[in-house]
Amino acid sequence: MKKFLILACIVLLSHPALTQIEAAPDRAEGDGPWPQLIIRGVTLINGNGAPPTGPVDIVVENDRIREVKVVGYPGVEINPDRRPQLKEGGKELDATGMYLMPGFIDMHGHIGGTSQGTPAEYVFKLWMAHGITTIRDPSAGNGLEWVLDHKQKSDENTITAPRIFAYTAFGQGSASGINSPEQAREWVRQNAEEGADGIKFFGAPPEIMQAALEENKKLGLRSACHHAQMSVAKWNVLSSARAGLTSMEHWYGLPEALFTDRTVQDYPLDYNYNNEQDRFGEAGRLWEQAAAPYSPKWNEVMNELLELDFTIDPTFNIYEASRDLMRTRRAEWHDDYTLPSLWKFYQPSKISHGSYWHFWGTEQEIDWKKNYQLWMTFINEYKNRGGRVTTGSDSGFIFQLYGFAYIRELELLREAGFHPLEVIMSATLNGAEALEASADLGSVEVGKLADFVIVEENPLENLKVLYGTGAIKLTDDNEVVRVGGVKYTIKDGIVYDAKKLLQDVKDMVAQVKEETGEEIRQPGVK
Repeated sequence: MKKFLILACIVLLSHPALTQIEAAPDRAEGDGPWPQLIIRGVTLINGNGAPPTGPVDIVVENDRIREVKVVGYPGVEINPDRRPQLKEGGKELDATGMYLMPGFIDMHGHIGGTSQGTPAEYVFKLWMAHGITTIRDPSAGNGLEWVLDHKQKSDENTITAPRIFAYTAFGQGSASGINSPEQAREWVRQNAEEGADGIKFFGAPPEIMQAALEENKKLGLRSACHHAQMSVAKWNVLSSARAGLTSMEHWYGLPEALFTDRTVQDYPLDYNYNNEQDRFGEAGRLWEQAAAPYSPKWNEVMNELLELDFTIDPTFNIYEASRDLMRTRRAEWHDDYTLPSLWKFYQPSKISHGSYWHFWGTEQEIDWKKNYQLWMTFINEYKNRGGRVTTGSDSGFIFQLYGFAYIRELELLREAGFHPLEVIMSATLNGAEALEASADLGSVEVGKLADFVIVEENPLENLKVLYGTGAIKLTDDNEVVRVGGVKYTIKDGIVYDAKKLLQDVKDMVAQVKEETGEEIRQPGVK
């Protein structure tokens, strides 16, 4: 049996380093919490699939929702006697005409690594500026102790950060590797004792995966898996789901479960997994090797995953450069909000994960366009049949920037066929259910935590208004303006000026550029 340690090292080297990034400073932003906060006059988009309704007043006491009250009708003056009354020491937030949603949940939120040069403050503020109030850190790349420390500080609101669910990378911290089912079970038990919320798997020999997933399920913890190609021939998504895996990330392992005329993908004979262009170039040809949509095999796999109440977190955005490199590389926010160190990490490289632009061209992009069509067909139908699909970004790689990439993921779910209300549900309630946190998060209901996103424009009409850079609009006076951008992010009843958080990041990037003389330059341009 190959030692699992070898695989674990390969995977962890391709993800945020275990050396720790700069810790988040003490919170200097946000107003509150107050004994009472009343948000006045919003149109509520609740995250549970219900259509918008308003005007609504929402009453928060400390960090919990105490009342959600419809106070009138559109276009009709509100009777003040119908509105909840402000108590002494309370705070009113006039959000008349604005749109309020539950706080967004990023189910694939790496906090960053030393290779990217991203301090925690930079990452956290980009997330919070885009309404992301909860993240799942898949692999605890800065070390479990570091992540749990920031999780506690976020829970106590002593730092400006989303709440954190910490999923440790399977095998992380094991000195000699995991080479037997009993070692796997012991590691899982220890992981739970150390306070992790779950486990992120990348694959392992079948008997080790079986033991680890069974033990994790017995302990009541959640799990996720990126089914890396190094182990997927013997253990795919269906194998994991049967053993107790609760969610999958990306799509690796799913086409392999759909194979009908092969057991491994059609690798070129000179393929090398450590060559990033080989790895991602051939990944773009994988869905075409799987069973056709709506075929017996395709339906069989989907139906079994549905029966297992399995969650899919597709992370469409992180591979978008594969189908349109220029678009992703030239995204307008890079100039002002991408740190030079992160930009350098993205550039063509033989060692940086996801920097596979060795000679990326038209043929690879066409392959990936076809890949997306088949991938999106499966995800949309999975949703249509009652399956849980969540929203994750996997930012910090492949030209995808924290916060901005999450909004792009919402747009790509829309492209896949989701109604805008289904998109918001994936971003909120579905994520809460996948984390087993729906008693506290995911919708605007009495008793839940006061996590909200407030925006001045209707995001159902145009998801682009959620980008920090806003959406372009031509006024009746023939003036080109920017509208949107999240107005307020509210976490635990604390009101953050989202635009101010974004300005902090812009200033941070400008300062680094001034100190280092570095600029954002396109690859190969002197």
